[in-house]
Amino acid sequence: MALSVVDLYRDILPKTNCGECGFPTCLAFASMVVSEKLPLERCPHLAPETVARCRLELEKQYAAGKWTKRDPAKDALQWARQRAASMKIEDLAGRIGGNLASDADGKRFLELPYFNRLLWIYPDRVTLRGGKELNRWEQVFIFNHIAQGGSSLPSGQWKSLEQIPNTISKVKSMQAHVLEPLARLFAGRAGALAEASSRLGGRLLDPKQFGADLAVVLHPLPRIPLLLLFWDQEPEDGFEARVSILFDATIVEHLDIESILFMCERLVELLEQEAFLPDFALQMPENK
Repeated sequence: MALSVVDLYRDILPKTNCGECGFPTCLAFASMVVSEKLPLERCPHLAPETVARCRLELEKQYAAGKWTKRDPAKDALQWARQRAASMKIEDLAGRIGGNLASDADGKRFLELPYFNRLLWIYPDRVTLRGGKELNRWEQVFIFNHIAQGGSSLPSGQWKSLEQIPNTISKVKSMQAHVLEPLARLFAGRAGALAEASSRLGGRLLDPKQFGADLAVVLHPLPRIPLLLLFWDQEPEDGFEARVSILFDATIVEHLDIESILFMCERLVELLEQEAFLPDFALQMPENK
């Protein structure tokens, strides 16, 4: 039978609240064993045969995901990999860009530009050039790009998120998690934003054609350009800094709506990193 927190506390643990397991109460320890897979043997008062018997039951319910704390990044990555599973690495270069190559073990991968970096895309994982694996949320974004099935080249026609179908629920999130943080971060620092964007491979445009103080095109991926527009603050006139991000009209062929938002959130993180990168770090070579 499965072991819930109550079952474990009531029927298995000593209920002495001795604290030797590292938790103040036996109930707190039971909760961690059931939801966080903490080893039951951390309780020094249980007989080995009891631990072994309970471990069999616990492993069954862990495998079934019963009562365990969910890892949303892990779940999302598993789903994204499943979405992309039918796509062959050999077919990707012609559709999303990049070049096919093989690593030292003879495994095929797609080398794909990602901002100012290079990705190695395998069927089961995505790494930076040289082998350092991307974090799980970034891999979700890349696998979703592969699975989306788009092949169109950028059209050169720009759209705001509001102009893209089915994005109403994400507009507030974009404002709160992308546009406002960027505006606060670079208020009074348009030059820093231009420099950080350039370090990410951005191409500066004439801002006058957009009525902005700064206009830069960035390419998170070869067929997914972004147009970042920045209006700096004017305190004497009561104007705060403002940011807008526009997408190529083909964006929904290449990314689902959730991935568009994640891509923009990742852009904020990268721009912040580049803006505050120590000068000496700029001389360091990219991970090979």
